[in-house]
Amino acid sequence: MTEDLGIWAVPVAMLGGAIRVSTPFLFVSLGECLTERSGRINLGLEGTLVFGAMAGYAIAFESGSAWIGVVAAALAGAVFGLFHGWLCRFKGVNDIAMGIALMLLGLGLAFFFGKPYIQPVAPDLPAISFGWWSEIPQIRAALEVNALFIVGILLAFAMAWMFRNAALGLRIRVVGDSADAARAIGLSPNRVRLWSTAAGGAFAGVAGAYLSLYYPGSWNEGLSSGQGLMAVALVIFARWNPVMCLFAALLFGAAGALGPALQTVGFTSGYYLFFAAPYVLTLVLLIFTSSPGKAMEGAPGELSITK
Repeated sequence: MTEDLGIWAVPVAMLGGAIRVSTPFLFVSLGECLTERSGRINLGLEGTLVFGAMAGYAIAFESGSAWIGVVAAALAGAVFGLFHGWLCRFKGVNDIAMGIALMLLGLGLAFFFGKPYIQPVAPDLPAISFGWWSEIPQIRAALEVNALFIVGILLAFAMAWMFRNAALGLRIRVVGDSADAARAIGLSPNRVRLWSTAAGGAFAGVAGAYLSLYYPGSWNEGLSSGQGLMAVALVIFARWNPVMCLFAALLFGAAGALGPALQTVGFTSGYYLFFAAPYVLTLVLLIFTSSPGKAMEGAPGELSITK
């Protein structure tokens, strides 16, 4: 029996949206957090995400396995990250400009190679139902959680622990804060940044696979809606803290679900304006984090935007 939740349908829908919409934000922001902690910015993650979405969808369709598609998307993203990291090691190469160039490259390649896969239907990633205890369909739908969301939560806490306690995380932090100090203790900043950028690209590829293989669950050229770029603002807002990236991603996800949530309760007057909520939130956060005294609080010292 379908029950009318009334106004409570809005927070329930926003809860489900926060879980579904936040997952790609979470993976891209964690990847960018890792990359920036090593002292490099990768603005090309939008292109990496879209190419990962295409690669994951294509391989899932050809292989018949959504999880093989996720692995393929991660590998595709890692290749983009390696390419970005390799190019940025040369003297005089600006990582911001190179990121923009690779974003355009990734988008172009995805659109070119993805045309044959717009119509075919690839297998979807499975969901885990945490709403089994309720007989209300809206609650059961809101609490259907993809396994990648759970993986993202675990990654956020694992990365936070790594940066505080693990030797690998401490090496990344040293390289990100001072290349000279890293060289003094025998580390190669270029090598650390190369592999950090590759790992960040792999995370973005997984985010793309989530979009094409689960939500919304199809491949088309307008799939991303700028989520790769918004994730860069999200990392700054989260102060380069992986756990804060998780909460910021949930905030962005809830904002993205606001428009559809209002539709569920019959709000028809200008509800479509609320679809712009994530972009407005990005602008507000950029203004907030650009205020004097807060702009670079907690930023790695080697980032090009801090110099």
